[in-house]
Amino acid sequence: MRLETFAMERLQSTWENRVAWNLAESGVHPLRVEELAETDDERQLVLTQELGYTQTNGTLELRSAIAAMYPDATADHVQVTNGGSEANCIALWYLLDRGDEVVLMVPNYQQAQGLIRGFGAMVRPWPLVYDATVSRWRPNLDALDRLVTAKTKLILICNPNNPTGARLSDRDLDAICRIASGVGAWVLADEIYRGAELDGQETPSVWGRYERTIVTSGLSKAYGLPGLRIGWVVGQPQLIEELWGVHDYTTIAPAAVSDRLARIALAPARRQKLLARTQGIVRTNYALVQKWINGRAPALSHAAPDAGAIVFVRYQHPINSTALVERLRDEQSVLVVPGDHFEMDGYLRIGFGSHPAQLSTGLGKIGTVLDSMPIAAASDAR
Repeated sequence: MRLETFAMERLQSTWENRVAWNLAESGVHPLRVEELAETDDERQLVLTQELGYTQTNGTLELRSAIAAMYPDATADHVQVTNGGSEANCIALWYLLDRGDEVVLMVPNYQQAQGLIRGFGAMVRPWPLVYDATVSRWRPNLDALDRLVTAKTKLILICNPNNPTGARLSDRDLDAICRIASGVGAWVLADEIYRGAELDGQETPSVWGRYERTIVTSGLSKAYGLPGLRIGWVVGQPQLIEELWGVHDYTTIAPAAVSDRLARIALAPARRQKLLARTQGIVRTNYALVQKWINGRAPALSHAAPDAGAIVFVRYQHPINSTALVERLRDEQSVLVVPGDHFEMDGYLRIGFGSHPAQLSTGLGKIGTVLDSMPIAAASDAR
């Protein structure tokens, strides 16, 4: 097995702590431990937590708390992992054999295609379509129906989507599952941005629509707790038992303190409080980004995201997106993600989950670089 370079993660891990203005992050400003464990009793639980190995698939209490978010699920339907990335990794590792075909919603988090190819499977891209009449990204279900064949092992979606922020409806998800069931394919939904909606209406989950659905998620994005590195897979118990066996070969167990803090985070009242915090941040900060983009039209344009602290911005300046990101970094110490990392040159993914003052300053510095460049003829092509 040979993995291709995970360009986006390498970019972020190399530069995010070296620039003054990091707008590459896709989550909201993270909480501190003292903000999460806010009562004396909770802090005592954290401070007295033994630092031994935990239950390797996640404590029963944590798995039960996760299961409570998915109708009719139990702790046996849940495998706890070290972040949503490991959840995706062990699921793909278990499911895919060399020569399998995977229909992959694109654009998408680069990890998916890298792992699929690394495991020897074939990627069949299923592009979201930009609908200019409503300025939204939407799925083309007819195109999906044509792509799925008897060779399709898996349909992989990201809902809400990274990087566009678009979300799928109940009708979309039902159609995807119906198409998958026609050939016995699995449906894996990366739902890590679920709960970070700008309108406060939780994105529908694929869970429960079809016996071969798998959900991956975690605490990094909607909860503002990326440093805990807690993720999960939700699936049928037989599958979860198999994934536990794969997990034994990777990180074995989640960190004991992270498991403890995750239980605090997912207590029902605290969970709602954390999601309300995130939704407040994305609503407030998106207004700043929207004003900035609209003020630079037609050189910049975008479709309003439904969820997540990210906006996928199309620019009309005649420069490759990676080259533009390098200029922003070198000249203004601002970091954003190039569209190249989603195989969509001509776009930038800008994160807007930071403090408003930092966001505004970072956007201003991006504008300084853009102002020094010519503007090409506008195009509706996406």
